[in-house]
Amino acid sequence: MKPLRVLVLMHEELVPPETVEGIDLSAAEWKTEYDVVSTLREIGHEVRPVGVQQELSVIRKAVEEWKPHIAFNLLEEFSGVAVYDQNVVSYLELLKVPYTGCNPRGLMLARDKGLAKKILYYHRIPIPEFITVPLGRSVRRPKDLAFPLIVKSVSEESSMGISQASIVDDDEKLQERVKFIHQSLGTGALVERYIEGRELYIGVMGNQRLQVFPVWELNMSQLPDEARKIATARVKWCRSYQKKYGVRSGAASDLTEGEQQTLRHLAKRVYRSLGLSGYARIDCRLDSAGQVYVLEANPNPQIAKAEDFADSALPAGFSYAALLQRILDLGLRWHPRVTPSDRTLPVPSRVGE
Repeated sequence: MKPLRVLVLMHEELVPPETVEGIDLSAAEWKTEYDVVSTLREIGHEVRPVGVQQELSVIRKAVEEWKPHIAFNLLEEFSGVAVYDQNVVSYLELLKVPYTGCNPRGLMLARDKGLAKKILYYHRIPIPEFITVPLGRSVRRPKDLAFPLIVKSVSEESSMGISQASIVDDDEKLQERVKFIHQSLGTGALVERYIEGRELYIGVMGNQRLQVFPVWELNMSQLPDEARKIATARVKWCRSYQKKYGVRSGAASDLTEGEQQTLRHLAKRVYRSLGLSGYARIDCRLDSAGQVYVLEANPNPQIAKAEDFADSALPAGFSYAALLQRILDLGLRWHPRVTPSDRTLPVPSRVGE
């Protein structure tokens, strides 16, 4: 393996300290950044962390001075706006710097959850019925969009804005929750049919040739009886809450081989339909009747050690170090003029009907 100069792009406030002695890494906000930087150094690469906030000039300066072989992209937003991360990747392409993770077009499509769902529907991929409510608009619920419904941000990630109150059972609560999303997050709202069932994640890695990891599950079976089993911000990120209610993730080992194959195949279809590259996590729900629904695609998902994506890569033969190296290799091989969705795809028969 040839040692590389790796420029690791991260949010300015998440640059890890030079020494972590005496620090509880499991509780550190910059754990992902530390895991990536320290592991890349352990496997022999020269690494330079760069904090990015509101100026692209810091990236250009680092590129001109250091001439990295590749940028490892850990940015989830730019200047506080989630959908701007695609512009940073476009800037790297203009600078002719290879990068890890998803291409800008894939990021643009996946980050707009309403647009992504329209594309998935076009490709006959099963999704819950939904509407979007632009910022500042009131809700006009179609009669065939039946309760219960769940209300989310149309663009924010990491379960931001999702709580038990996100599930609504009448029009009054629906209006209130959409208004909450508009005012608290400053984004449009996504309103979709709530699917009662199992929360399943499928990791996918690759550019043209894809590798799918074993199906992973977020187990919320021990939550209080009155609580809906959804991945709220507290369920996902609050360690004390997870410990109290036994929230854990692991291989969905009790799925049949047929169910596993269906989910893996579906994950590939989602990945290709949205033109993703690098690596992603596809989130699904499996209801009691065995019907699978795709909730969303997450390009550049959480990549910390011992988190869902990295853990699901282990049964596929990737240690954490090997996973990061594979992500680097995919970034070096990616060419911005080639995207998976450039291939000719069949037109569904309903078009033009």
